[in-house]
Formats: sequence, C-alpha cells, structure tokens
Amino acid sequence: MSSTPTGRSDDKRSVGRPQQDRQGLLDAAAEVFVASGVNAPVREIAARAGVGIGTIYRHFPTRAELVVAVYRHQVDACAEAGPRLLRESENAETALRAWVAMFVDFLVTKHGLADALRGDGTDPGALHHSFVDRLVPVCGLLLEAAQDAEGHRAETRNVSGYSLLKGIGNLCIGAAEDPLYDADELVQRLVTGFLRHRS
Repeated sequence: MSSTPTGRSDDKRSVGRPQQDRQGLLDAAAEVFVASGVNAPVREIAARAGVGIGTIYRHFPTRAELVVAVYRHQVDACAEAGPRLLRESENAETALRAWVAMFVDFLVTKHGLADALRGDGTDPGALHHSFVDRLVPVCGLLLEAAQDAEGHRAETRNVSGYSLLKGIGNLCIGAAEDPLYDADELVQRLVTGFLRHRS
C-alpha cells in the first residue's frame, strides 16, 4: 500500500467522516484476514466493506497501519465484550465460554502479524504486551465469576486469567494451517478443566 495524504482541509471525502465508517472498514478487514491472512489484497477488503480501494488508502496509507489498526480494534472488542457478556449471558460460565470463543477468533485474525509488520518499524512485541495488559484482567474477571458460580473457595482458585490466556494461545498454535485441527473444541475442554479444578 502506498502513502496517500490524509487530513488535508481540501480532502472533503475524509474530513468529518463518521467514526463508524472506519469501524466498518476494520470489521471487514478482520473478516478478510481470518479468511485469507493479513496479506490479502486490499481490493478484497474493499469489496467486503462495500467501498472503493481509495477509501481504504485514505484511512490506512500503509498495510502495516491497517494491520495494527485491526489488531487494536480486535483487542478493544475483546476487552469490551467481557463485562457485557457477564451482564447479558444466562450465567458466568456461559459468558466465559462465549468470550473464550471470541478470543480464539482473535488469535486466528492475528496470524501472520509479525510478517506483515516486518520492516515497517512497528514492534510486534510491544503490541503483544499491550494486548496482555488489556485482556488478562478481563479474562480474570470472567474466570473468577465462573469459578465463584462453581463454588470454589478463594484459597483453592489457584488458576489465573493469565494462565488461561497462555493455555489458549498454546492450543491455537498452527490451527490456521490445519483444517483437521479444532482448536476451539480443545480450548473449551481446557475451560472445563479450569472450572472444575478444586485443588
């Protein structure tokens, strides 16, 4: 993707554009990344979003900017979904399982991130730390609520949100390249183990 001037007073197409337009582009890009990887053609993203290629360039002049924006967008969506799922779900375990499924989808979207950013000056490690800082507390909140519903005593809850996220990440390694491997099923079994563990 080549650089295109943005934010100029004479660019009437970009000035004052509603924020939801940008969010729609990010949603479309995330869907395309899941299906085709982060190196998918820009025209595929534009077609999914129902816009012209120029619109993508105006919002995201380089591919790395688009990839990072999608990554942060997905992190924000996961973080914001946790409390909402606790409020709206039938019970805490259902909320946790729905959130974990969303997180697995996020990990698939993240596939190929480092390759897409290589040579662009963006540090994937820094992005990883920001995602851990944002999502570990949310996962911990959901896990604790589900464990409370299972009747765990505080002193026996020796598993953490970080451990659950780490375990999910390990189970998802290579899942995008192997259609015979159902990472989501194994992750849900891991959640069952976390909730039933009492010693």
